[in-house]
Amino acid sequence: MIGCTKLLCGTATVSEVIKYSGHEGELPPQLLQFSDRNRPLVVWNVTNRCNLRCKHCYIEAEDRQYKDELSTDEAKALIKDLAAMKAPVLLFSGGEPIIRKDIYELGALAAASGLRPVISSNGTLIDDEVAQKIKKAGFQYVGISIDGAQATHDEFRNHQGAFMEAINGIKACIRNGVKTGMRFTVNKFNQADLPAIFDIIEREGIPRFCMYHLVYAGRGAEMANMDTTSAEKRDILELVSRKTLELHRKGVEVEILTTDNHADGIFMLNYIKQHEPHRASEIIQLLEMHGGCSAGTKFANIDPRGNVHPCQFWQDYSIGNIREKPFSQIWTSDDELMIKLREKDKHVTGKCGACDYKSLCSGCRIRARAVYGDIWAEDPACYLTEAETHRK
Repeated sequence: MIGCTKLLCGTATVSEVIKYSGHEGELPPQLLQFSDRNRPLVVWNVTNRCNLRCKHCYIEAEDRQYKDELSTDEAKALIKDLAAMKAPVLLFSGGEPIIRKDIYELGALAAASGLRPVISSNGTLIDDEVAQKIKKAGFQYVGISIDGAQATHDEFRNHQGAFMEAINGIKACIRNGVKTGMRFTVNKFNQADLPAIFDIIEREGIPRFCMYHLVYAGRGAEMANMDTTSAEKRDILELVSRKTLELHRKGVEVEILTTDNHADGIFMLNYIKQHEPHRASEIIQLLEMHGGCSAGTKFANIDPRGNVHPCQFWQDYSIGNIREKPFSQIWTSDDELMIKLREKDKHVTGKCGACDYKSLCSGCRIRARAVYGDIWAEDPACYLTEAETHRK
């Protein structure tokens, strides 16, 4: 995850990160992306069931009952184990997590156990009553997916009215004191809607916006040909950078981030080198602290049946199941792939291997495998020029 506001606007500094890193306590939420601790943010798909059938779903969720999902007791044991190992965040995802009947009970246990529970939702089921339950349970954040302006979003979500339902979900969270943000997966189909999205963010007072790049997994794999071109990616990042600075100058309190393409960090580093060269060394240090793709390092996924994966897009590779062994033991096992993922820069090849910034990025291994059949090949979604991949 690349903190555009933090990097471009200087709202995070190396000294601030170091100050917290020297304490036994955890980094505050806004600085977790710079943590050097190998205790992962855990995305838990609490259910495969979803009330929508989105085109880019990485687990191909549908509105039907799925067998063998973790029981309430198994989920509670997982939460206690994650709390004991001091995982910084437990993200309840899906499917649609609001559908799970014990969601509030589990969220309350996570919060009481010292975890930071958050929710990733499509927003369509959130009204004032649900928002109040979310807050009472102790969830600290709700990320709601918006995939374009109204017509685009409804088409993407295969549901007429999904856009207004999601916007109403965001408003309900804000009204009821639940911190919320918008999640947007950019692709050819919706890139033209980005200016409208930024207008919505400003108009509705949405405090956080995270733009996701397309990862070719699940139904997203069928959309590989819908990914934006390198030239389009550059235009998109220029727009995101410009809007980040513009909103900051206007005093609009919103944090802009991107995720699933760490080339964005190098793109912003090069922007800083051109416009504020005195800040370049600090940006490099922050990107080093971040460490590039966090799959298998500072990020983990647990699916509805308890299988542990290096990230949520790696559903076909499991390093263990929490029904057989606690997550804390699985995570520290000597799995060969996990060992290599924790030193990605030693194994990447092609453009990634030749890049001077590979330790700050390392590309997306899922996209590499989808296109080249080799997880260590170059990331096909890297849009940086050869000159931009070399230190000057």
